[in-house]
Amino acid sequence: MGLDDKIKNTAQDIGGKAKEAVGDATDNERLEAEGQADQTKANLKQAGENVKDAFK
Repeated sequence: MGLDDKIKNTAQDIGGKAKEAVGDATDNERLEAEGQADQTKANLKQAGENVKDAFK
């Protein structure tokens, strides 16, 4: 896994956590759900990259 991919995945995860927190604080369920979705996407990408690394 390249360093760029790790940084992008981490940034997406952090952004998702921020969205979720803002959505929770403002009772905006849509924003909270978007944040959770962003975190899930980042985790799935990270898992995929880890599988690729395992087979190298």
